Amino acid sequence: MSDIFVKLSMYFEYPFVRYALIAGTLIALCSSLLGVTLVLKRFSFIGDGLSHVAFGAMAIAAVANLTNQMLIVLPITIVSAIILLAGGKNRKIKGDAAIAMISVGSLAFGYLLMNLFPTSSNVSGDVCTTLFGSTSILTLSKLDVWLCVILSVAVVVIFCLFYNKIFAVTFDENFARATGTNASAYNLLIAVIIAIIIVLAMNLVGSLLISALVIFPALSAMRVFKNFKAVTICAAVFSVVCTMVGIIVSILASTPVGSTIVGIDVIGFILFWAVGAIGSQRKA
Repeated sequence: MSDIFVKLSMYFEYPFVRYALIAGTLIALCSSLLGVTLVLKRFSFIGDGLSHVAFGAMAIAAVANLTNQMLIVLPITIVSAIILLAGGKNRKIKGDAAIAMISVGSLAFGYLLMNLFPTSSNVSGDVCTTLFGSTSILTLSKLDVWLCVILSVAVVVIFCLFYNKIFAVTFDENFARATGTNASAYNLLIAVIIAIIIVLAMNLVGSLLISALVIFPALSAMRVFKNFKAVTICAAVFSVVCTMVGIIVSILASTPVGSTIVGIDVIGFILFWAVGAIGSQRKA
C-alpha cells in the first residue's frame, strides 16, 4: 500500500497528471448535472449522437489543418444539439430517429475524411484515440486546462442560476409553458450546455464513451434517491469520485483512461443498485 502512495506522489509531480485530474473532475461534474435532466427527458442517447457529430467536425478541422479545432467543433456541435433538443416538435423526423441519423452520418463522414485526407501516417491510431480517448486527456496543455476551467465554471453557474426553470422544463414542459415559462428558450440553453459538455468530454473518454458520463451518474443516484435535487447532488459526487478513481487507476495500471473511467462507473452503478434494492426490501 505504501508503494502505491509513493508511486502516486511521484506521478503527481508531473504537470500532465495534475492537468488530467483537474480537467477530468470538471468535465465529470458538468456531465452529471445535465445528465439527470437528459435521462428524465428521455434523451439519454443524445450524448452519443452529439459525440459523433463532434468527431465529424474534428475530422474537418484536422483536414483543414486548424491549430484550434474548437473553432469548428464547438459551433457544429452546438447547432446539432439545437436541432435535436430545441428544434421543436414539428419535425417529420423526431427523437431517436433524428439522433441515429445524425450520429451515424457524422461518424461515417468523419472517418471517410480522415482516410481520404490523412494528416498522419497512423490514421487508425488517430481514429482510435478520438473514439476512445486513450491518451488525449494525458496530453493536455495549460491552455486546454484553462479553457476547460472557464467553460466548466460557465456551465455550473448557468445551471445554478436557472436551476428552477430547468427543473420545471424537465418534469413537465407543457405545465411550464402554461405558467409563463419560455420552455423553448430553456431547451435551447440545455442544448448549448450539452454541446459544450460533449466537446469537453471527448478529451476525457472519447466519442464512443461519452454517454457513460451522462447516463451512469444519473441512473446510479436514482437507485438511491427520489428527490430531483438529491439525485443531482449525488450524481455530481458519484461522477467526480468515479472519474478521479478511474484516472488514478489508469495511470497506475497503464490502462486506457476513458474505458477505465467507464469501468469504474459501471462498478459504482452496480453498488448503488444493490444499495437501492436493499433499501427497498427494508421499506417493504
